[in-house]
Amino acid sequence: MRALLFLLLLSPLLAACSHKAEVAPSATIAGEQAKAGAQLAYEHRLTLLLPPETIAPRLAATRNACEAARFGECNVLRIEQSPRQASITLRIVPTGVEPLVSLAAQGGDVGERQTSAEDLAGAVADNHRQQERLKAQQKRLDELAARRDITVSDLIALSREQANVENELQELEQTAAGQQHRVATNLVTLTLRPTGAGTRGARLSASFSGIFDQFVEGTASAFETLSYGLPFIILAFPLLMIWLWLWRRFMRRRQ
Repeated sequence: MRALLFLLLLSPLLAACSHKAEVAPSATIAGEQAKAGAQLAYEHRLTLLLPPETIAPRLAATRNACEAARFGECNVLRIEQSPRQASITLRIVPTGVEPLVSLAAQGGDVGERQTSAEDLAGAVADNHRQQERLKAQQKRLDELAARRDITVSDLIALSREQANVENELQELEQTAAGQQHRVATNLVTLTLRPTGAGTRGARLSASFSGIFDQFVEGTASAFETLSYGLPFIILAFPLLMIWLWLWRRFMRRRQ
């Protein structure tokens, strides 16, 4: 009976462990490619839990692989590093997302991951409409400039307007190229944290550390404010004493 009771109590725990093993996230995440006709810019955010001594080497390896285009076209956009964690933001072709994340997560696990997409269809269509409008305006200006009866002053004004239209077209073309680059690549942000950073003890320790940091910053700010006001206090004290002495003398004479 005792053995049967023990097995009954242990079975839910075994089931929970089995469930955890089944839903444990893998250390990879696939890149996303927008379907034909869609204008979706995909973004991935991942938290990688690594042994503390491997965070810096993994960050360096990820950066080197991106800069060397080891897994396809890749550009490093931002790197942040502190004594406790590090992060890197990069833009890479969809086929390179999975191998790059696997490289960064070697020896660790994926804590959290999030994939989102921004629909750029409206912005792309608006850019296209503006380009068509400016091209039509540019064509009309070219036709006016080609007329034989145009005066010199009108020709100078037309040339200035043509230059403005050309500059606007170049800016729109650059914007369109940036939009297509966002659609053709994935934005990936990898946050590398030490193993155990997501536990209750680590969060409690981080909270106490944050309170201590805020206390230090508050104390420093208080001393800084006091240092600004100290000269005024030093000057005001003698003036206050003189005022009290004159007031007492005045009151004595009045009495």
